Amino acid sequence: MAVSMSEKNEALAPEERARIAWHISTYSPDHGGSCVEAGPLNDGTERVAVRHSHHPDAEVIIYTRPEWEAFLAGVRNGEFDFFPPPQL
Repeated sequence: MAVSMSEKNEALAPEERARIAWHISTYSPDHGGSCVEAGPLNDGTERVAVRHSHHPDAEVIIYTRPEWEAFLAGVRNGEFDFFPPPQL
């Protein structure tokens, strides 16, 4: 059975966290100092973990592959463009 967002506060053991290849967006200011990090769990479930870069030992949110793909599709479609772009 896949893990759903309703089970998002699943605790990950330190050894599970250590196997995640965390990624920070290259668009993040301060080289990721104020950003979220995401990475696939290395357990064959195709789930993605998300955490705050300032609090790497705090809780993570776990998304199933379909949840993550739906989120990415929404981002690509502009559904999360909540704020106007900065004026240069």
